[in-house]
Amino acid sequence: MADPSRQDCLESIEVLSGYRDRLVTDVKAMGQRLKLPQKQIEATLASHAELQRIEAVLLQLASQLEATAPS
Repeated sequence: MADPSRQDCLESIEVLSGYRDRLVTDVKAMGQRLKLPQKQIEATLASHAELQRIEAVLLQLASQLEATAPS
């Protein structure tokens, strides 16, 4: 399998960032509807497994993007 191109990395970062932002918004909205304290909402976001995975993938994509940067 070929290494991803710079454009592929940029597109993936854009899509994942958008998904992450929507997920964060949804979790915050749900917490507010449930009238949870802000600290509890933030703790939920910090420990959210899917958000952690997305962040890890975004870091990996950023590394790949750096590796494909033109010299």
